[in-house]
Amino acid sequence: MGRLFGTDGIRGLAGVELTPEMAFKAGRAAAYVLTQKNMRPPHFLVARDTRVSGPLLEAALTAGLASVGATVYLAGVISTPAAAYLTRFCGGCGGVMISASHNDYPDNGLKFFNADGFKLPDESEEEIERLYFLPDDKLPRPSAARIGRIQPFADAEERYLNFLLGTVTRRFDGYRVVLDCANGAVFNLAPHAFRALGAEVAAIHASPDGLNINKDCGSTNYREVARAVREIGADLGFAFDGDADRVLAVNERGELVDGDAIMAVYATHLQEQGRLRHNTLVSTVMSNIGLDKAAEVAGFRVLRTKVGDRYVLEEMLAGGYNLGGEQSGHIIMLDHSTTGDGLLAALQLMSLVAGSGRPLSALSGHIQRYPQVLVNCRVARREGLAESERLRLAVAETEQILAGRGRLLVRPSGTEPLVRVMLEGPDENELHILANRLAEVIRAELG
Repeated sequence: MGRLFGTDGIRGLAGVELTPEMAFKAGRAAAYVLTQKNMRPPHFLVARDTRVSGPLLEAALTAGLASVGATVYLAGVISTPAAAYLTRFCGGCGGVMISASHNDYPDNGLKFFNADGFKLPDESEEEIERLYFLPDDKLPRPSAARIGRIQPFADAEERYLNFLLGTVTRRFDGYRVVLDCANGAVFNLAPHAFRALGAEVAAIHASPDGLNINKDCGSTNYREVARAVREIGADLGFAFDGDADRVLAVNERGELVDGDAIMAVYATHLQEQGRLRHNTLVSTVMSNIGLDKAAEVAGFRVLRTKVGDRYVLEEMLAGGYNLGGEQSGHIIMLDHSTTGDGLLAALQLMSLVAGSGRPLSALSGHIQRYPQVLVNCRVARREGLAESERLRLAVAETEQILAGRGRLLVRPSGTEPLVRVMLEGPDENELHILANRLAEVIRAELG
């Protein structure tokens, strides 16, 4: 059997790797699997970002869902976390977001949610894959009055906006904010939310044309929002990605406040209020060691997972934690949402700034970002990494050099013939030397 799902749904080059035929077939399989798992009405929510391929894939996917008898509610252009929230609101069996997140416009993807607004567990994805790859499609084909209905979800954005505003306890009057909307899903919603709370908003990259999503803007190019903050003298700025499931911030000086720093500020706030569950923040192995140092001072612990927001969420659900995320800006606030939500995180951080009366630089200034060096080693094979005695000794020697001062991570890529070497510590020149030494060993051992 082939693979349909990757680490974040189904993704590929729209029209070539992710075709309308594929979306139709995946919709049929998903509708069948998710309706079998629920006693709820066979209702599904479908949303998309601003990519030019969105309407094409929406039409095919929706036809696939409806062909099994599902009722489909079309939410139009909204963010991934909005789709997750509205999936729960609909009270049906699931939802789908059509987006390739921070990728450029030629790519697109299908992100499926279960009835509770969470990304699908492995067993559901595996069952959908099994049905998808069967040589004969024997799934139901209802006719007459039992054919699935397709109808618009007319007030989807308004409902989600009301939810967001309900999570904020103070207004933003007197604050000037720059929002880089990445020409993506929140090009309208993000400015509307901040203005509704009294902020003066300068929105940039908020004119999507289907081809410019994430293009030299948004969270993958935060320098745009940093430049705008400095030019107009704003109090702070936020940069979202195309589907707004992640966000990066910049302070009043245009300096980056990344996902690690956002989590540290918010975790400290929750911990001070006694609301950080089990006194724990969940992050990944890629989070900067500065996050651990900040946690030591504030009095909470950092629990690390494999790279990927799905692994962060799995750990949060298993351990009963309510805050987690990634350095890249996926911030999961389980008290409010079931997935990473860039706009929610931005509003919550803005609320802390407004409530404290202090600039963002003061709130995040104690979080030291240690130099981080990443080397991607292209190899002939990824197998055998753990068995290499020479590499084990080289890693042990490096860890001894960095002991108490830094951190080392060696891991194979899940999608490419690469082994990634990441080092952190106070001396960037030293890190480059150590990283290159390890890279030479890896290349010698794995080709």
